[in-house]
Amino acid sequence: MKPDHDIKSGMLSIRERKMTGQDKINILGAHINPLSPAETLELMMQWIKDRERHYICVCAVHIIMECLHNHHLQQMVNQASLAVPDGMPLVWVSKLYGYRNVRRVYGPNLMLSFCELAAQKNFTNFLLGGAVGQPEILAHNLTTRFPGLKIAGYNATPKRPIPEAENKKLIEEINACNPDVVWVGMGTPFQEYWVGANRSSLNAPILIGVGAAFDIHSKRVYQAPTWLQRLGLEWMFRLIQEPRRLWRRYLIGNPLFVWKLVCQWLGISKYK
Repeated sequence: MKPDHDIKSGMLSIRERKMTGQDKINILGAHINPLSPAETLELMMQWIKDRERHYICVCAVHIIMECLHNHHLQQMVNQASLAVPDGMPLVWVSKLYGYRNVRRVYGPNLMLSFCELAAQKNFTNFLLGGAVGQPEILAHNLTTRFPGLKIAGYNATPKRPIPEAENKKLIEEINACNPDVVWVGMGTPFQEYWVGANRSSLNAPILIGVGAAFDIHSKRVYQAPTWLQRLGLEWMFRLIQEPRRLWRRYLIGNPLFVWKLVCQWLGISKYK
């Protein structure tokens, strides 16, 4: 499907078909690949095998709303090799397009699934992001959970954006470690800016931003129960944990997302 199709025409024209990783749907101007976690992992494995360079954006409602008033961020998302649906609302919208097999590609779970495979296939990982000391905790937790998992290196990012001189040294460090995947946990929009800006300078086949995964798997925050995630109510669980930081994102951003989506559906608003 072409990215500029609206939701209604998508429903009428799309039928069940095999995902290629190239299909995109337009959600308020952000181009989302309606994939499942298994399909995402399959593409990642293929890219590592072929030594192709890619970056992946893991997208929830928050990033879609940020893209509306941040053209640079929207550009980084739309130029990604994959922009997968992390939030359940994006999964539901994808189903309206006719993609019945789409599933939530939840960043923290994607990281665990890949690490399980990486331990078996000898893939190497680099962890970039978090507060001072956090990547070490994350590396310990992941290697404890998946014996044999290779963490080639890690680095915290207390300063965001990363100063230019530090970033140059960081790129050299990552390339020296020669990882297959660089996991970036800086939070939106910093991680999207970073993977987009540094993709051409890094040899690793895959760069992927998974901000929440660093906090969840290093036990800085609790993960919502699975049943809440399936209902699309994880935002409520996170809001209770961090009300001061997240109230605007969820209590204002979520209703606004629904309103703008309805306007797109009715043709009142159009997004290229």
